[in-house]
Amino acid sequence: MAVGEPVPHGTHNMMSGGIVIGPMVMGRDVTVELPAAVPSALNGLHAGTSQFVGRGAILRELLDLLAPGAAGSTVVQVSAVAGLAGVGKTELALQAAHQALARGWFPGGALMVDLHGYEPEPKRLESGQALSGLLRALCVPDEHIPPGVQDRERLYRAILAEYAAQGRRILVVIDNASSGNQAAPLLPGAGAAIVTSRHTLADLDGRLLDLDVLSAPEAVDLLDRLLRLKRGDADTRVADDPGQARRLVEFCSGLPLAVAIVAALLAAQPAKPLARMAADLAAEHARPAELRYEQTAVRAAFDLSYGNLDDAQGRLFRLLTVNPGPEVSTEAAAILSGLEERPARRLLEELARAHLIEPAGVYGRWRMHDLVRLYASDLGEANAGQDDRMGARARLLEYYLTTSWNASSHLNPTITDPAAHGFGYQEQALAWLDAELPNLVAACRTGAELTPFAGMVMARSLGHYLVRRRRFEEWVELATLAVHASRRLSDRHAECKALGDLGAALMNARRFTEAITTCRDAVALCRETGDRRGEGMALGNMAQALREMRQPEEAMIACRDADVIFRETGFRREEGLALATLGGVLLQSRQFEEAVVACRDAAAILRETGDRDNEGTALVNLGLALVETHRFEEAVAACRDAIAIFRDTGNRHGEVLPLTNLGVALQELGRHEEAVTTHQDTVAMYRETDDRDGEGRALAHLGRALARSQRYEEAVTTCRDAVEILRETGDRHNEGLALTGLGVALHETHRLEEAITTTRVAVTILREVGDRHHEGWALINLGLDLMDARRFTEGIDACLDATAIFRETGDRDNEGTALANLRLVLGKMVRPGDTDPTSAFSP
Repeated sequence: MAVGEPVPHGTHNMMSGGIVIGPMVMGRDVTVELPAAVPSALNGLHAGTSQFVGRGAILRELLDLLAPGAAGSTVVQVSAVAGLAGVGKTELALQAAHQALARGWFPGGALMVDLHGYEPEPKRLESGQALSGLLRALCVPDEHIPPGVQDRERLYRAILAEYAAQGRRILVVIDNASSGNQAAPLLPGAGAAIVTSRHTLADLDGRLLDLDVLSAPEAVDLLDRLLRLKRGDADTRVADDPGQARRLVEFCSGLPLAVAIVAALLAAQPAKPLARMAADLAAEHARPAELRYEQTAVRAAFDLSYGNLDDAQGRLFRLLTVNPGPEVSTEAAAILSGLEERPARRLLEELARAHLIEPAGVYGRWRMHDLVRLYASDLGEANAGQDDRMGARARLLEYYLTTSWNASSHLNPTITDPAAHGFGYQEQALAWLDAELPNLVAACRTGAELTPFAGMVMARSLGHYLVRRRRFEEWVELATLAVHASRRLSDRHAECKALGDLGAALMNARRFTEAITTCRDAVALCRETGDRRGEGMALGNMAQALREMRQPEEAMIACRDADVIFRETGFRREEGLALATLGGVLLQSRQFEEAVVACRDAAAILRETGDRDNEGTALVNLGLALVETHRFEEAVAACRDAIAIFRDTGNRHGEVLPLTNLGVALQELGRHEEAVTTHQDTVAMYRETDDRDGEGRALAHLGRALARSQRYEEAVTTCRDAVEILRETGDRHNEGLALTGLGVALHETHRLEEAITTTRVAVTILREVGDRHHEGWALINLGLDLMDARRFTEGIDACLDATAIFRETGDRDNEGTALANLRLVLGKMVRPGDTDPTSAFSP
């Protein structure tokens, strides 16, 4: 038919197998054939890296969202992948897109557009520009692309819908969107989309996926793969020096961009050792500048995110690095910025959406990636004047100082109404201190350098909390800072208190030799300055350390001197503390009746003065003294009273001490299964409070209880575990006691040679630490082991040594036991077949 002739009535054409955009040509014999292949622009994804590591879980989650039927074939699926600059969002999207195409989920192909949402205006794509590019990729001629954004959007979605209707769904990858508004016009009405952004785009309908940094092993793997990719398998620097490789990726803080830059720098210099590269990155202030290769730099990536902040967001971002610890609360951020809490919270949430900060485990606490912190700190120093950085630091330090004192007042027995200081109840105060401890320790360091008085006061205020939580090494550090601060201030009275705290901290940290030296220094200084209370407290702490060093005579003198001071000066509570310590020293000296009196008096005074925790401690020692005087029912009552006190005060670790003594008392009453159960509870509580030395001691008690219950194999295993832990913690005395119990259990399981070897080691240790009583009992056990092994001469020697020890120490009862066993060994030597039921093993 010639052009221009009318079309006969009823003539029509059918076109199939494609999509036509533009005018339709009608005619009787028109045939249009579309190419079988999809347009090349629909297969134009960037290639993903072959060195893709550590993203298995989130990649599977993303692919599950893209799978056919996951959200319906005609409903848009959006997976908004957000995260820090350089964390690998684009790479994750590419990996997912390529795998989805390879599985045939998107027969129509894929489109990708980079919106450059964090670039300056000339490079950033507006929605209209992006739609124009996508339409061209779909083979729409320029003259048919509508001028208006809404018209382009309708045409774009219509084309994608037609592809979907023909079974040729298309995947759209929208990269680097700075906001939901920038990405929303590009979402298909059918098919699926992946959107990447440094912001969390919660305003888009779709699943939000936040991409985290790599773990250290994953980052090391990536570094190794990249070096081998660039330099071949001959580059074995990572495998040859795994320690330095780990150090390098720690400097990169798991950021894939930073790891890639380090790999590029190393690949460019194949002879450069990893240690030299690590040295280049070791200085924190220089690290962001070092992480650069050609035009790729960590700082440049961060610059783009920072450039999108408004003035208020930028100021808070910079000021957050004033906080000395690893994370900051909303309340503290408001204090340092000088804002009310509500606007500060809004700004923090906006920074989190931009992934310049991130939630720190619980809502209301925030942290920064290490490299972002360094970057923000540099900006903060550069803008210190306009941000009032010094004022922010002063406000924050005052907040931590005041609030930590208010919270710690709930643990200070000398404060009668702690709730008046800002925390309604103890659990609330402890929760705040638990959350803020890293900040408080860091603030003490900062305060000691910049404001010595504030650092000193804060260190002192945290003492009660650190004791309750058994954070003794932190207490040592803070008390040391307080000592240095007081000396910088030339404040002799403050130095007395700080030295006393340091002595107590060292004693609790089991650094007994240092504790004794420090306490002696404190005593001397307190005498010089006339601080009688401080002198008495230092003497009490020194007595405890001397007792742990098994120097009971010196410990007794220190205790009695402290008691005299407190009686003379009228410090009633402190008198109770001195008596409680004296009770412990009398126990070690085996003066049990005197110990009972001292502990009863201490408990009464501490009850009267309202010091519940230390009353409980006095009752703990009382229970042990009552066990030694064979008043077992009274011992059970004292232990139960102590347990009730510690439960009432919420002192979980304190509760475990009387529980141990309760187990011993029950054992002596012949209630062996109850004793076993009690000691098992004790072990569990020590594990719960992460007290390894306590766990070892509790296992030793449990092993002895199991042996008394004739559960010998269990006793062997338990005692071995106790010995291992006590050896690890350096607790030689209790290691010796645990070895004694292990020797008994081995004897009962007929492993005589092991029993002999084990008990000999126990004797040696107990002799070294000066525990003559338990050395004597270990020798009695050794004599019986040797007798049953038919090594009679050695057995006689062991029993004679035990007899000499008990005679020397005036212990007539146990001297008699040793002599009875000596007669038994002698009798066995003469009449090997005889048995004697009177032989005794150490409990």
